[in-house]
Amino acid sequence: MSKHQLDYLDELEAEAIYILREVAGQFERPALLFSGGKDSITLVRLAEKAFRPGKFPFPLVHIDTGHNFVETIEYRDAMVKRLGEKLIIGHVQDSIDQGKVVEQKGEKKKKKKKKT
Repeated sequence: MSKHQLDYLDELEAEAIYILREVAGQFERPALLFSGGKDSITLVRLAEKAFRPGKFPFPLVHIDTGHNFVETIEYRDAMVKRLGEKLIIGHVQDSIDQGKVVEQKGEKKKKKKKKT
């Protein structure tokens, strides 16, 4: 990789860190959504770079759809334990059970459109 490409990646990283710090400074109750996937793992790493050695000024939030791989949940829990950060877990099934969300069935169920 050339020096130019590394400089560009460093610039993107610095911009992402700046945005995380600005959000933390300007909003009352920010949170970082954390699915356990590659994108959210990257955001958590950027938050580490932005706020360490201190704690994150926001919690991590995981929305449990009930369709996660066991390994994803295990990784999430291990990462949060290692970081020592606050994790808030919301469960889609709880919202369905409370009538806050209606699970669509049959003809009313929307079909996913193919992305081209």
